[in-house]
Amino acid sequence: MQPSPCTNQRPHNPMHTLVRRYLFTAFGFLVVGIVLGVIMLARRELGGVWGHPYLATAHTHTVLVGFVMFMIFGVAQWMFPRPQKGDVRYSPALAEAVYWLLTVSTVLRLTGELARAAWDVPQLKWAILTGGIGQAVGFVAYIWNMRSRIRQAGSKLREDKGERF
Repeated sequence: MQPSPCTNQRPHNPMHTLVRRYLFTAFGFLVVGIVLGVIMLARRELGGVWGHPYLATAHTHTVLVGFVMFMIFGVAQWMFPRPQKGDVRYSPALAEAVYWLLTVSTVLRLTGELARAAWDVPQLKWAILTGGIGQAVGFVAYIWNMRSRIRQAGSKLREDKGERF
């Protein structure tokens, strides 16, 4: 289906539930990151209290992993070509599991670092480490699962006709 010349709209590409979940989760993490950043900024500027290093790390991971990576992963899940029929390399169940692993791990890391900034409890180190490892495993599992969807689609046909981008 070609875009309408009058409206310049793209063909309808509905979002799957998992995609919407990634995007809304990204927005949630962004709000948390913004609130945390504003609190740290206000404490520094109005009270002369610099943020604890764990607060800075919590803020950074909430925005960069929680917002940026969830947004990228959600949009990639939506925009990459669908798995080819019979392709067993892509697993919808693994895609769902990766979402939950990343969400739980990011929340664990965020809450662990926020708690560590308030209380020097050695056991919190394990919560933070577990969250970080969970994030790393989730990233690798996402890439592994999406690898078969990173392929030439319509552009290959256009390239074969001599079109250059």
